[in-house]
This record gives sequence, structure tokens and C-alpha cells, in this order.
Amino acid sequence: MNKKLKEKILEALSSVVPITAIVFILSMYAVPIPIGTTIMFLVGASLLIVGMGFFSLGADIAMMPMGEAVGGHFTKTQSILAVVSVSFLIGFIVTAAEPDLQVLANQVPSIPDMALISTVAVGVGMFLAVAMLRILFKIKLRHILMGFYILLFAVSAFAPRDFLAVAFDSGGVTTGPITVPFIMALGVGLSAARADKDSQDDSFGLVAICSIGPILAVLILGICYNPSDATYTPVELMDIVTTRDVAAQYGLELPRYLKEVAYAIIPIGIFFLIFQAISRRFSKKQLMTVGVGFAYTLIGLVLFLTGVNVGFIPVGHLLGSQIALSEYKWALIPLGMAIGYYIVVAEPAVYVLNKQVEEISGGIVSQKAMKLSLSLGVATSLALSMLRILTGISIFWLLIPGYVIAIILSFYVPKIFTGIAFDSGGVASGPMTSTFLIPLAIGACESLGGNVLTDAFGVVAMVAMTPLITIQLLGLVYARQARVAKVIEAADTISIPMEDEIIDYEEGSGDERE
Repeated sequence: MNKKLKEKILEALSSVVPITAIVFILSMYAVPIPIGTTIMFLVGASLLIVGMGFFSLGADIAMMPMGEAVGGHFTKTQSILAVVSVSFLIGFIVTAAEPDLQVLANQVPSIPDMALISTVAVGVGMFLAVAMLRILFKIKLRHILMGFYILLFAVSAFAPRDFLAVAFDSGGVTTGPITVPFIMALGVGLSAARADKDSQDDSFGLVAICSIGPILAVLILGICYNPSDATYTPVELMDIVTTRDVAAQYGLELPRYLKEVAYAIIPIGIFFLIFQAISRRFSKKQLMTVGVGFAYTLIGLVLFLTGVNVGFIPVGHLLGSQIALSEYKWALIPLGMAIGYYIVVAEPAVYVLNKQVEEISGGIVSQKAMKLSLSLGVATSLALSMLRILTGISIFWLLIPGYVIAIILSFYVPKIFTGIAFDSGGVASGPMTSTFLIPLAIGACESLGGNVLTDAFGVVAMVAMTPLITIQLLGLVYARQARVAKVIEAADTISIPMEDEIIDYEEGSGDERE
């Protein structure tokens, strides 16, 4: 086995084992899970581990170098229209092909799937163009975010109530494993080519701005369509008796996800070939490496999505529904915290973000610190989401104060941490969230007799919000440590005479006394 691939798979194993252990402990002591469903979950976890290994290696050798090359090429053009047009095209292509967007479209039947997908893709495309222009014109990220979030909440006042949570979920769902590596690398390439003192700070923020686009677009679409019955189709547990049933189920679903991922990868591949024909940026050897990376990405995403969709959705729904029906329904809050703490590190796009952060910061912001901050943020978001399900409070009572706090913090932390934090929100809410945490919330909400659309949906929105605060708090800690280090460094430069030197100076030599 390829040495790098083996390392990636071992990293994925360490990320997935904790959530697997939590499910097994619950199945033994709290929620009995049918043996067939347990086997489905185990197979899904295995596919997830191998898939994450292939995907992360593919992102390293294909998606990220390609994005950085395209971003760097942008600085050579003097045409703002070209920058806007190409940015919109990239955003539209990668978003329309995002597998998680299909899940969102299926959950809103009152609006045609293609209308919803096209609207979200247009939203990401337009806001990617805004993000690129921000970097080129050196506009502060917090000013862009503040203006658009005010607009976002103003528009939400006119949207149908049952549509709000779905709209805010769309912002996290659309920045998934296809979109994030390319868009993040695009920003890194553009900022690196700009090569000024603020370029490092501006490397981040693209995902953050692009996450606003689909929320605003879906809110406007909801106002135009004014859907009255955006219903949700309940999860049906499959009747799995033998290992042959397990193999049959995975064999049935694998081609479907292969088709979905192929549709996602092929447009990006075509765009890359056109870019290569124009720029001649890559050598033949580099092209072969990128081709292998595309293959790894394809294999990884197919295995990952098949594993989490087939193996994780039924277990998540079952756990949520059974715990909510028990006398220990308030245990959903600590359970949500435990699952949220560990599940975020299994997101493929989180690996991409952590790696970019460590490289651009020169190791000052380590992957370990990023993982801890993200885990704490997502654990908090799941606790609040479970609280919403149990009490029925509106999501706006949590989202509005959360975003206000995040914007206020942006004035007190180093600029790079603001970009990292707001990017983290979109990155943390990926396929693991939509295929395990949403079913967990829906199962609990259905058992408690709540409104699925207003109470259960919104988990993705909460997961996308809390890292904005925890990562910026990490920035405050970093800034304080940096100030302390400067004080110590300044103190070290002051020469303080030692005691024996003072005595010698006072006594002097005999010649000096004379």
C-alpha cells in the first residue's frame, strides 16, 4: 500500500473510532440496536475510514494544487470582469455538483429540485465573486460579513417560518467535500500571488462568504415560492437479517453514489483541462499526479458517502428516537455534546482546513489546537440543538446572539483568526452532520411530537455558527500569548549587571583608585 495513503487511513481511523465506540456503548447499555443495523453501521464505518484516507490524499495532490494555481493565475489578469465571471462559473459548477445539495433538495418537495439546486449554485457563484474581489481590493473581512449578515437576518423576517431552518442549513450543506478544498486553495493561491503584508490574513474567508450566498438565495426563493408544506420524508429502517442483505444494500447504493460523485468531479476536471490549455501551468508529470489525485478523490468520496448514508443514517435516527422516548430524554443534551465533540474531526473538509491553517500560519496554529476548538464548538452546538428539540425554542434565539458575539469578537482578534473562524463554520457542517446528526435530531423530534422543520432542522446551522466563536476565542489566547512573548523578549534585551560585576565596578583596580 502507498505509504502516504496508509498514513491517511490511520489518521481517519483515529477520527472515526471514538464515534463508533459511543454508538456501541449506547447499543449495549441504553438503546438496543438490531444486529443487522449494527453490521450495516460497522461496514459503513469501515468504508468511511478508507474513503477519508483516499479523499485526503486526493485533496493534497490534486484539488488543492489546482485551486492554488487558478487563484495565482487570477492576479495576472487586469480584467475585473474576467475575475468575476470565472469566479461565478467555478462557484456554480462545484456547488451544483455537491452531493450534499441533493439531500437538501429532496427534503424540500414543495420547490422543484432543479430550482433549488440552481438557486443555491447561483448564490455560491455570486458570493465567490464577491470573496475574490474582497481579496483583490483588500477589503476587511469583518466589514463584508457584518453587512451581509445584517441583510441576511433582515430578509429572513419576510421568509415563511417553516422554511427558515432549512434555508440556514443550506449554508453549511453546500460547502461540502467537493467545494471546500477547491475554494480554500483558490483563496490561498490568489493571496500568495498578491504577496503583501496582509496577504496571509486574506487567505481565509472565502468559504465564510460563500456560505452566506446559499442562505440568502434560499430565503429569497422561499419568499417567491411561499411554500406551505415543506415536508420531510421519515427515515425507514431496512430489514437486515443476513450478511447477504448487507452486501445487497451496499451493492445497490454504491453505483448511485459513484454516479453522483462522478457528476461532481467531471465538471471540475473539464474546467481544469481548459485552464491548463490556456495557462500551460502544469508539466506532463504534474498532470499525471493531478490525474491520480482526481482518481483518489473520486474513490474516497464514493466510499465515504456510501458508508455514511447507508450505515449511519439509520443508526442516528434510531438513537435519537429511542432516547427521546425513554425516561432519560434529557440525556440527549450530553449525548449530543459527546457525539458532536468527536464527529467533527471525521469530516473530510475539516482535514483540508486544518492542514491549510497549519501551513499558512507556519505551524503557529497547530492542527491539534484547531481540532480541539472545532470539537468544543460543535459539542456546544449539538447541546443547544438538543435543547431546542426538547423545549421548542426558535432557532433565532440562538443564531442572532451567536453571530452578534462572533462579529464583536472579530474586532479584537488577529484578522487571520476571523477568516479561519468563519471558514470553520462552513467546513464543520459537512456530510457527517447531514447523515448522522440530522437523523439523530429528527428521530428525537418525531418521538417528542415536535415540528421537524422548525425544531430538528437547524442542526447544520448551529454547527456552522458555534466554531465562529470558539476559533476566535483561540485567537484571543494566541494574541495574549504573543503579547506576553514580546514583553519577555523586550525584557531579555535589557542588560542588567550581575552582583559580582557591580562589586568589581565599585572596588575597581588599584590603578583606577589612584
